[in-house]
Amino acid sequence: MPTVDELKNELFYKPKHAVNLVTEDEVAKADEFCEGYKAFLDEAKTEREATERVKADAIKSGFQEFVAGKEYKAGDKIYFVNRGKSIVLAVIGEKSLKEGVKIAAAHIDSPRLDLKPNPLYESDELALFKTHYYGGIKKYQWVAIPLALHGVVIKNDGSKVEVKIGEAEGEPKFVISDILPHLGAEQGKRTLSEGIQGEELNVIVGSRPFKSDEGSELVKLNILKLLNEKYDIKEADFLSAELEVVPAFKSDDIGFDRGLIGSYGHDDRVCAYPAAMAAFNVENPQYTAITVLTDKEETGSDGNTGLQSDYLKNFIAYLAKTQGLEVYEVLSKSECLSADVNSAYDPTFNSVFEKNNTSYLNKGVVITKYTGARGKGGTSDASAEYMGKIRRLLDEDGVVWQIGELGKVDAGGGGTVAKYIANMDVDVVDLGVPVLSMHAPYEVVSKLDVYMAYRAFLKFFKQ
Repeated sequence: MPTVDELKNELFYKPKHAVNLVTEDEVAKADEFCEGYKAFLDEAKTEREATERVKADAIKSGFQEFVAGKEYKAGDKIYFVNRGKSIVLAVIGEKSLKEGVKIAAAHIDSPRLDLKPNPLYESDELALFKTHYYGGIKKYQWVAIPLALHGVVIKNDGSKVEVKIGEAEGEPKFVISDILPHLGAEQGKRTLSEGIQGEELNVIVGSRPFKSDEGSELVKLNILKLLNEKYDIKEADFLSAELEVVPAFKSDDIGFDRGLIGSYGHDDRVCAYPAAMAAFNVENPQYTAITVLTDKEETGSDGNTGLQSDYLKNFIAYLAKTQGLEVYEVLSKSECLSADVNSAYDPTFNSVFEKNNTSYLNKGVVITKYTGARGKGGTSDASAEYMGKIRRLLDEDGVVWQIGELGKVDAGGGGTVAKYIANMDVDVVDLGVPVLSMHAPYEVVSKLDVYMAYRAFLKFFKQ
């Protein structure tokens, strides 16, 4: 007759801390893996930079640029860049595409501040940039922190100028000012969401006027002169630019035990990096393995670089055609891990979480059966059969995982690219890394969870 403790151990579902489920060697591998991830975070703070970094790593790993119409054989490694802001990696499998493909889909855009088309102005002898925030942010978090400027400017002659200021040692940084508490009585009466308003997210970019005793807007003139000298651009060139303001922080280890990583952009590069590394490291898969790192998820996946467009479907269609197949024949047999984050339980703000159905730091990669809001609005909701298959797949390889929802039912909600993949007639479930302070300028994840995400994607590709 089993004891109570034995029965509980056999029958209860109790996720454990990953460090108690893996060897010391595995912990060391996780720490080493995350050093590469931290370097990726520091180098790739925008979707363009992430695409370029992954492309460069792909080429080093033996990937060749995709050529439409070319026939590919098992073991071939190819990449396809979509308009410089998303990338697809594929390793051709042994089986026919009629058996389906295995897809890992992550996004490489993050919440940020975009410059408005005509951003530069002078007010009371300060030069500033007007911004339009991108994605869901708490606006008050973006004031009084060091900021950097990244992006591209397309000049009127069609040439491209790449801009990256505020990251290298000794470079100037930028900032959005906040009112001092001594004079902040009126601001203090606002609700927290309105503490800083969208039109107050103005970035200070200069304060010294062009040397002259006459004329107006001399500080603005001086800034334009400096930009013209460095980049050979004029004010009108902002009209055809994509310039993004991001935190100037570097990634850091967090805690005395160094078990966590603090950084800008974990959502969703914390899934993009492991998914890309799994594509680089899978060898001779049975099924064709595809990693797609996409843009525009934070604003609804619209546009031709987001997953509501057909670029991923078209890429698979080109591959299908070389084997005499229609794309629907491939997609209907395909499977996907929608590689996106979930909210980690926060003991300081525990009232919005339902403890039995939330994800925790250090308990492994999190499977999210459905996202959406309240009544499951805007989600694909993975089937029990597919959940069971992924569960078995991870367990047989010793991947530490947990289940999670995005907070209490009526607390809010969110979405991922899963529903757009599902709409292509593909089995899909969300699998990613729990994140603290999601969408903040400085988010926190667990190193063990990051490594478990990599192991999960690699096992998915190797099945």
